[in-house]
Amino acid sequence: MKIIILSQRKISGFTLIEMVVVIAIVGILASAAFPFVRYGEHRLKERELRHALREIRTAIDTYYKATNDGRIPRKVDASGYPPDLTALTEGVVDVKTPDARKIYFLRRIPRDPFALSDVPSNNTWGLRSYSSSPSEPKVGDDVFDVYSLNPGTGSNGVPYSDW
Repeated sequence: MKIIILSQRKISGFTLIEMVVVIAIVGILASAAFPFVRYGEHRLKERELRHALREIRTAIDTYYKATNDGRIPRKVDASGYPPDLTALTEGVVDVKTPDARKIYFLRRIPRDPFALSDVPSNNTWGLRSYSSSPSEPKVGDDVFDVYSLNPGTGSNGVPYSDW
């Protein structure tokens, strides 16, 4: 019996078909993950919006409390809320201190994360005065509340302007 031994070559590397299949699989996985990444970025902006609204509203409430405590002078017919958002960062004179120190409520006004980047941060918010209704907010002599000017709806189904 005669045995014929064929020469065996050492094969190394990948074939073109194997590489195309791997690239196709990676492409499919990447395209499936892309919506989740975009949704995560959107949720991050919503979290930043919620935090910014809470920060500004807390500062407005603290200003109002300082007015009621007599630390900030108030006219008889005034509501006691700040006249604008810059009053929260520029500070107001504390009349109860002997050296007339200023009270600061915010270091800076946070931006609405959904606003355009070329707009100043205090112009990214809608303002509602104390005398306007919640359903139809209007600017007035004071700032009672702030809201987002973004016309979109959050992932919870509530419009950003109602947050």
